Amino acid sequence: MEIIKYIRQKVLSGILNWIEGMKKEEDKWVAVRTVYDPLEAQMIKDVLESGGLDVIIRSSKVTPYPVNVGRMGEVKILVRNRDLHDAELVLKKQLSNDEGL
Repeated sequence: MEIIKYIRQKVLSGILNWIEGMKKEEDKWVAVRTVYDPLEAQMIKDVLESGGLDVIIRSSKVTPYPVNVGRMGEVKILVRNRDLHDAELVLKKQLSNDEGL
């Protein structure tokens, strides 16, 4: 009986750890778009925020130096992993609205 109790405890502990891991994965920030223009990044951020999503802009640019070669010029628009699908839908909807102008 002790062995069964021990196994149940281990299985339950494993399931709880897995659930915690999934929660942490959902809260990670992931790139929904990568652009090279800070103004474009800000516009995308505004569109996503108007859709009710939390958004962060991350850039490796050093302001005094206008270098935008390769990764130094990247501006990443980040959303939470759990919101990635919704972010893609918001951007697709905005793009289809813009094409109808």
